[in-house]
Amino acid sequence: MEYEIEEELYSNKARIERILAKEGQFIDFESILQVKKVENKEAEAIQDTLIYDPSQDEIELFRQLSGTKEINGTIYKITVRSMIIESEDILSAIVLTFISIIFLAFIFLFYLNRSHNEKLWQPFFLNLGKLKNFSLRSDNPLELEDSEILEFHELNREVKILTSKIQTDYRNLKQFTEDVSHEMQTPLAIMQAKIDTVINDVEINETQFQQFSSLQSDISRLKQLNKKLILLAKIENDQFTTKEAISINNIVEDTIKNFKELTSIDIQLIANNTINVRMDLSLATVLCNNLLSNAVKHNLNNNSIHLKIFDTKLQVINSGDKALDQPNQIFQRFYKESRRKESTGLGLSIVKKICDYYSFAPSYCFETITQSELIKGRHIFQIDFYS
Repeated sequence: MEYEIEEELYSNKARIERILAKEGQFIDFESILQVKKVENKEAEAIQDTLIYDPSQDEIELFRQLSGTKEINGTIYKITVRSMIIESEDILSAIVLTFISIIFLAFIFLFYLNRSHNEKLWQPFFLNLGKLKNFSLRSDNPLELEDSEILEFHELNREVKILTSKIQTDYRNLKQFTEDVSHEMQTPLAIMQAKIDTVINDVEINETQFQQFSSLQSDISRLKQLNKKLILLAKIENDQFTTKEAISINNIVEDTIKNFKELTSIDIQLIANNTINVRMDLSLATVLCNNLLSNAVKHNLNNNSIHLKIFDTKLQVINSGDKALDQPNQIFQRFYKESRRKESTGLGLSIVKKICDYYSFAPSYCFETITQSELIKGRHIFQIDFYS
């Protein structure tokens, strides 16, 4: 700014010198331009000065350039001034106006862009909400809001095709599991009944009796295997949607009562707390049955089995002679370290699947006991219902 004022002053001084050289005289303009004759030459000087301005009736700050020039044998002192305050005011006004325009333009563009984006993305968020509420169990197809945006339109089309196929696959799989469960159980039951008839009504020797008994055991095991696989499929297909308030204590007590009718093993319950959860009643029963059944099958020397309920946890404890070789695989499907024929390798995997379904935390550990000669250690299966 100062450079521009000085450049203007030098330019005005040069114009006055040309006028004096041509005309020989120059009229003063009050505080802006002054020309007077002097005897001696003076060097050029530029400085700020305060001068009374009659037009403004106040003292103003000027930038002043003064110097002498000999023209046609006469020495003139030429003084030119430019008001600084006015220039700064103009500059401030320009800057303020420019900033205001930019600010208003920014506000306008912000709300314009926001309104445009809301209109542009509205179908997308509506469809996103419909996808969140979409259920495979519903027979109604997914209806999405159409959009003028080509990419959204294509996305909607592909999502409709995908969800329609998933619904169809889900219904087919559900129907398949139900058909398999029904169709396989009937012939297996008929086979077992026929074998019972042969054993009871026909005279057979000892070898034949053992073969028929083995066949009966295999059929019974196949029936159990089929039931457990169907149960796993139903859990994975999210077919257990009913939730009700369940007392784990009551389920455990009923389970213990049922097992005491089937085995002579002493089963004890130690309950220091009451655990209530919301889940399907049949799955809660399966969970407790499988845990206790596993403990009974693998219990050592018919020692007592203990069930403990404390805090938010259920523990099922049975005696054992050594820890499992691969405890990290105990909940995997078809994994078993025991060579018992009646074991399908699915009981604990069903326990794990139920726990995953309701966000329970299953775990296993082995405790070594050094104070007893009859019991070498304990297998502890634990379920934390509020992990």
